[in-house]
Amino acid sequence: MSTGRRVAPLNRLLAALPRRESQRLLAVCEPVELKFGEILYQPDEPIRHVYFPTESFVSLLIPVDAKASLEVGLIGNEGMVGTPLILGVDVSPLRALVQGAGPAWRMTAAAFLRELGRSPALRRTLHRYLQVQMRQLAQTAACTRYHVVEARLARWLLMTQDRAHVDGFHVTHELLAYMLGVRRVGVTKAANSLQKRKLIRYHRGEVTILDRAGMEAASCGCYQTDRQTYESAFANA
Repeated sequence: MSTGRRVAPLNRLLAALPRRESQRLLAVCEPVELKFGEILYQPDEPIRHVYFPTESFVSLLIPVDAKASLEVGLIGNEGMVGTPLILGVDVSPLRALVQGAGPAWRMTAAAFLRELGRSPALRRTLHRYLQVQMRQLAQTAACTRYHVVEARLARWLLMTQDRAHVDGFHVTHELLAYMLGVRRVGVTKAANSLQKRKLIRYHRGEVTILDRAGMEAASCGCYQTDRQTYESAFANA
């Protein structure tokens, strides 16, 4: 695994708030260490906490049948986990699964709703983020339907790098197939192609991105669209 750790900023949603609002919110949060494979909530079960990742990241998965799920979102320090509560809904159709272990801020659902009710700045920030997330979910659906596996894999690896804040991370072919909703052989072919182009190094589940610009060129346009959607929404926050 690469040791090229990047500087991980604080959670960007919290940082977008006025300083006093951010400090008050952090005062009712607790720091937690999320563990790889930890399930934060299941479909149709109550959401008991919201999470603001800092160096961890969480996959949002939609169950397809009794055995399969598909990733429709990846949340890192740019966002929060538990967005249905913003709309007053205490359950989600999605599973929240920790894909990258690390620190996060956690707040009970009750405390979050109290803060949401008393803070116009928090409401504005999270409504903006919710709009971004809805658009990104729609973008992911279109990407899954229309784009080839290699471009989707490049997009997923870039998204993971953005949230892991490192150039290298551990991920298996089985997990990639599960996340992308394709057969393992398709992931193997796509990963081999990216490696032959010297964009990544992949061995025994360890992926290192060697050429960031090349990976962005290899990915589908959905990657840049997602980033531009977020940056545009918070440009004047």
